[in-house]
Amino acid sequence: MTLGIAAHDHGFGARIEGLDLSASLDAATVGHLRALWLEHQVIYFPGQPMTHAQLERYTTCFGDYGRDPFVAPVDDHPHILEIRREPAEQASPFGASWHSDWSFQAAPPSATILHAKVIPPVGGDTLYADGYRAFEALSPSMQDDLATLTAVHSARRPYSPQGFLAGGGRQRSMRIMPSESAMETREHPVVRTHPETGRRALWVNRVYTVGIRGMPQHEAEALLNMLFDHATRNEFIYAHRWEADMLTMWDNRSTQHCAQGGYDGHLRVLHRTVVAGEVPN
Repeated sequence: MTLGIAAHDHGFGARIEGLDLSASLDAATVGHLRALWLEHQVIYFPGQPMTHAQLERYTTCFGDYGRDPFVAPVDDHPHILEIRREPAEQASPFGASWHSDWSFQAAPPSATILHAKVIPPVGGDTLYADGYRAFEALSPSMQDDLATLTAVHSARRPYSPQGFLAGGGRQRSMRIMPSESAMETREHPVVRTHPETGRRALWVNRVYTVGIRGMPQHEAEALLNMLFDHATRNEFIYAHRWEADMLTMWDNRSTQHCAQGGYDGHLRVLHRTVVAGEVPN
């Protein structure tokens, strides 16, 4: 198998061509793609028209499905979410603040897979931030200090009833299902060791990280805001431009991402699945 692979700066993000993802993939091909995904963290495949069933088959090549709370799935396909924004919609784009998908779960997804259906002619990029390089850019003493800390994660900001209303949720075309269960919290290390690569990543995000265990809230907020700013510095970011029928897959254990706007007046539709992950350590 010969693939065309074009990696971006620092190897963060890679374009892959020469493969039909709508077909069944053998074990060797899946293993090769997994290695590329682990190496580049964000991989994408242009020109991949896919049905729901084909997207599901591709997803399960990499593991069991993860769980998607608070958002209703596509009819008859419980593991596919439709990321949709209508031309006249006034609310900010879904996922428009920096986050790692479902980091408030006990075992957040290992991978997120997003397949583009309708892409506007302007705007709508997704920014990805490299948690490995963000951690490695810190001083050794800061690395050591952060490795002793545990972060508190919660879905309350976007998905509690109060957060849903405050964020203009009623204006969205997406089928959000707010719940009081979003007030629950989960603790994960501030510095996460990747279970497959062994590399360490800075793993906190603006949407779901709400505190530091054992630290007064005002101190935690000051530290977290500094880390949020550091993790999303320009030198750690890859700006991804979408095309219709493009499939993009990223490692949720070492990256965070942020959806961009700039396409008011245009329809944008993508379909998303997640692959089950591990308890962070």
